[in-house]
Amino acid sequence: MIVLIMKNQILGLLSDFGTKDGYVAAMKGVIYEISSAITIVDISHDIDKQDVRHGAFVLATAAPFFPDETVFVCVVDPGVGTIRKGIVVEGKEHLYVGPDNGILMLAAEHEGIQHVYEITNRKYMRHEISATFHGRDIFAPVAAYLATGTCPEEIGKEIFDYIVLSWTKVEIKNKKISGGVLHVDGFGNIITNITLDDLKQEGIEFGDVLNVQIKEQVNKIAFYETYGKTQPGEFLGLIGSTGFFELAINQSNAAHKLDVSTGDIITISRNMLSP
Repeated sequence: MIVLIMKNQILGLLSDFGTKDGYVAAMKGVIYEISSAITIVDISHDIDKQDVRHGAFVLATAAPFFPDETVFVCVVDPGVGTIRKGIVVEGKEHLYVGPDNGILMLAAEHEGIQHVYEITNRKYMRHEISATFHGRDIFAPVAAYLATGTCPEEIGKEIFDYIVLSWTKVEIKNKKISGGVLHVDGFGNIITNITLDDLKQEGIEFGDVLNVQIKEQVNKIAFYETYGKTQPGEFLGLIGSTGFFELAINQSNAAHKLDVSTGDIITISRNMLSP
């Protein structure tokens, strides 16, 4: 259970708004109007437009490095103005505020979800609510109140029917690990939602050769700690700085070579001929 006398008053802000317009500044203004003592950290405002998967990935790579009790407000919200809920997710270390579209869940699941609350209490919203800017009128003020010590359960009732998208899930069955491609970075590295713990469950260790299937193609790829274990142009699998399993080519572009994009399914098993 999160201690609700917030010491840090740190609020992480993520959106797909960019910085060309005044949207981000408006959200910050709402937050500071509630408490000028809050420290706002811009995680990213360059999330691909309406790309919930990209937002979830960026949030999950940043959140573990923030102090306990940090509140994250995340607005990548193609369903704004529809019947989709706004929610507060209480994790073991942090609070997450945003639309109920899955964007919060990759990060929250990794630390452990304690409770999820639907945002319904108008006391913690702006008086006038735009149908197209819930980030400013609902999520920003709710996050600010949480950062200053408001209990999550005051925001609304606990719910259990929140959305967890299938690409956040890893399935381990019949000695195979199935996950998805979360992100392709600027180097062409293929970043999946599979973790080192997932690999360890199947006895996979550094130095093993893996059978890696994407679409209909199966490749035998060595699993190493670092790029330096391979020669330029060679494939490898590794655990990247994000904590997720990646496929890469030393000094080249793995995504182009394998014709991979976000959302593709990846299945991994240990090659039984591995040393």
